[in-house]
Amino acid sequence: MARSNPYNPEFREEAVRLALSTNKPISQTARELEINAETLRAWVRRHQRNTPSPSGDLTLNERARLKEQDRRIRELEMEVSFLKKAAAYFVKDPR
Repeated sequence: MARSNPYNPEFREEAVRLALSTNKPISQTARELEINAETLRAWVRRHQRNTPSPSGDLTLNERARLKEQDRRIRELEMEVSFLKKAAAYFVKDPR
């Protein structure tokens, strides 16, 4: 049987907000809220993973997509370079 969660979503959001807005370590914030530090860390990680930050940090999926796009751009640039060289070769040869 699943265990019921004693923390409601509003409490979780407020705890994450407190943890992120203060300069205190997460463990100290958790002690003040009388919750387990690892529980608060998990909530903060989940929040950071699911919420893009206003400073422009990328999520894991966005970073993976960007890396794939960079790889594809390099590949296409090599193809274009090869085609330019091939076109120049055939223009020189009068056959």
